[in-house]
Amino acid sequence: MTGPATGSGPARTTARRAPRDTGRHLLMGTVSVLWLVPLLWAVYTSLRSYGDTARHGYFSLPHRFGLGNFTDAWTQSGMPHFFLNSVLITVPAVLGTLLFSAAVAFFVTRFDFRLNLALLMLFTAGNLLPAQVLITPLYRLYLLVPLPPWMSDSLLLYNSAWGIIAIHIAYQCGFCTFVLSNYMKTIPKEISEAALVDGAQVWRQFFQIILPLCRPAFAALATLESIWIYNDFFWPLTLIETGDKRPITSALANLQGQYFTNPNLIAAGALMTAIPTLLVYFALQRQFVSGLTIGSGKG
Repeated sequence: MTGPATGSGPARTTARRAPRDTGRHLLMGTVSVLWLVPLLWAVYTSLRSYGDTARHGYFSLPHRFGLGNFTDAWTQSGMPHFFLNSVLITVPAVLGTLLFSAAVAFFVTRFDFRLNLALLMLFTAGNLLPAQVLITPLYRLYLLVPLPPWMSDSLLLYNSAWGIIAIHIAYQCGFCTFVLSNYMKTIPKEISEAALVDGAQVWRQFFQIILPLCRPAFAALATLESIWIYNDFFWPLTLIETGDKRPITSALANLQGQYFTNPNLIAAGALMTAIPTLLVYFALQRQFVSGLTIGSGKG
């Protein structure tokens, strides 16, 4: 006679899976800690005074914590003014990017023609070029494009917020068009056909039917684009000459002197600069996650 079974099949499978799950959790925990170390170190540095770190070293235990660096960074860098500049650039750029990308995605997914795939590839290919490659011809182009006085005091696209908004929309449309086109493919075409039978024109289908159905994708893209455009430093640095017109990322440069730099002050300013992006993420967190995971279960 044979002895009793030492364990059932599901139990053995669970026993083999346990070490694998433990290793996966350890890896994810390690990566999370590594990502949090710079942020926690910035918080630790910003709460210490420069005199304390200069006297005892940056890796020493603090003798006193305070919020003086945050108040100094807020006043010395002119952060409210630069924050307003960032809002005036980020909000129109994000809205324009989503609108134009949605229009292109709607056209290539709802209408059948020969060049729809080529048009989608053309928009996507624009993101393959690094910004540093485009800056020289773009700079010369901005010096040749005139603007009316009410749009730019320089009378050119160069050194104006409109120029930064335009390049952000042009540069981000490729990625957003790719995401939105894939999302719109999951929407049944029968919805558009039924609306067409009821007499709805193309623009009405786009604004009243397709756009409301793309709300999760819009929330995910709005979160990503707000963070990317708000944190951008390269385009304003090269396409805006006047310092007062630059966004909040340029305000951190005002905290550095020619012969002296206070890292504690810069850490406090960097943390304050990151607060709006965190608020946007937490406000759209649920829609952001649903927009990233939708369609993942489709075959």
